[in-house]
Amino acid sequence: MRSLHSQVSLYIMTVMLVIVLLFSFITNIAINKQFEGYIINQDQVRREKIIDDLQESYNGMTRSLDLDYLHTLGMYSMRDGYFLSVYDSTGKMIWDAETHDMPMCRQIMKDITKRMNRRKHRGGFKTYSYDLMQGSQKIGFVSIKSYGPYFLKENEFQFIDSLNIIFIAIGLISFVASIVTGGILAKKIARPITKTAEITKQISSGDYSIRFEGETKTKELSTLISSINNMAVALDRQEQYRKQLTADIAHELRTPLTAIRSHLEAMAEGLWDATPERLNSCVEEVKRLSSLVVDLDRLAKLEQENVKLNIAAVDLLEITQTVCNNFEKEAHDKDIEISIEGIACNALADKDRITQVITNLLYNAIKYTPKNGHIKIQVKDDGGNGIIVIEDNGIGIHQKDMPYIFERFYRTDQSRNRKTGGAGIGLTIAKSIVEAHKGRITVESTEGKGSCFTVVLPKI
Repeated sequence: MRSLHSQVSLYIMTVMLVIVLLFSFITNIAINKQFEGYIINQDQVRREKIIDDLQESYNGMTRSLDLDYLHTLGMYSMRDGYFLSVYDSTGKMIWDAETHDMPMCRQIMKDITKRMNRRKHRGGFKTYSYDLMQGSQKIGFVSIKSYGPYFLKENEFQFIDSLNIIFIAIGLISFVASIVTGGILAKKIARPITKTAEITKQISSGDYSIRFEGETKTKELSTLISSINNMAVALDRQEQYRKQLTADIAHELRTPLTAIRSHLEAMAEGLWDATPERLNSCVEEVKRLSSLVVDLDRLAKLEQENVKLNIAAVDLLEITQTVCNNFEKEAHDKDIEISIEGIACNALADKDRITQVITNLLYNAIKYTPKNGHIKIQVKDDGGNGIIVIEDNGIGIHQKDMPYIFERFYRTDQSRNRKTGGAGIGLTIAKSIVEAHKGRITVESTEGKGSCFTVVLPKI
C-alpha cells in the first residue's frame, strides 16, 4: 500500500502533467494550423505579386513584355519554388523556366519534394494559369507551377522545429515543476492527516490527553482536526465520568452496607440487643440500597436507544397541578409557597415519564429551598413546544458545578447531598426522559439566590 503522501504527490503530478501536455498538444496543433493558413495565404500573395510585376513590365509602345526583366523575375521566382511559363496575347511562349534551365529547375523541384516528404507533408506540383491584363486589354497569360497545397522553405521548417523544441522544453519544465509542486502540496495535505491518524491511534489505545497542536489553512482539514480534538476531549470527559461513577457507586453502597454490617455484627456478638429500633435502622438502610438499585435500573432503561414511550396527548398544566398536590405536605412542613401560572398546554408525551420529571424537579426545589421560601411554576405554550418552568429562591448552584449538574451521582457539596439524602441521579433521569421525548432541559442558577429549571417538550 502506498502512503498518502506518495498517492497525493502522484495524483497532483499526473493531473498537472496531463494538463500541461494537453495544453501543449492543443497549442501546437493550433499554431501549426494557423501557420499553414499563413503559408497558403503567402503563396497566393506571392503568385499575385508575380502577376503584378509581369503586368507592370509591359511596354505599351512596343506592345511587348520586357524580356530582361522577365528573365530576372523568372529566375528569382524559380529559386523561390515558382516556375513560370509566360505567353503573349497570341499564345506564343515568351519565356519558360524549364526550357531556360532544365537541370536547375528539376533540382529545385526535387529538393522541395524531398523536403516536404521528409516532413510528412504529402502533395505535388500544381499549375495555376492567370491572364495578364493592361487595363481592359489582355496582353498575354502566365502559368505558375508550384508545390501544393503549400510548401515550406528550409528556414520555415527551422522555425517550426524551434517552436517544437520550445514546447518540449515547456513540457519538461512543467513535468519537473509538477513533481516539486505535487510533493509540496502532498506534504502540506498529508502531514495533518497523517498526524491525525497517529493521534486517533493513540486515542484508541486509551490516551485521551493527546491533542493536535498546530493550524492548517485548509477548511476541511481544520474541521477534521477540530473534530478529533473534540472527540478526545469528550472521551477524556467520559473516562473521568466513568471513574467517578465507579467511585460514587462504591461510596453509595459502602455507607448503608457498613451501617448494616456494624449493626448486625454488634447484635450477633451480643454487644447490642436486637431491638425493633436497631432492626428498623437496618431495614431503612436496605430500603436505601433498594431505592438506589431501582434508580440505576430505571436510568439504564431510559438511556437505552430502544426505550419505549407511551405517547399520547397530555395536558402539561394538569400534570403539574397533580404533582404539586402530591407535594402539599412537604411544602407545608417547610412553609414553602408554591404558585402555578399558565394555560392548558397539550403536548405529545408519556404522561408517567413527564410526571416523574416534574416530580424530580419539584422534589429538588423543595429540598433545597429554605423555610418560608417560594417556588414558582409556569406552564407556557410557544406554538411548537410546551414549556414548564420551575423556579425557586433556594440555595442555588455554584457556577463551576453548572456544566455537570445533570451528570449521574454528581454532587455539589455535602450540604446539598449527604444531609438531605438522595443518590444524585434524579436530574440525570429527568434529562434522559426529556431527551427521549426529543425535548431539552436547561438550568439557570445563582448561588444563594435560587435555581430555574426549564423543560421544553415538542407538541408534535
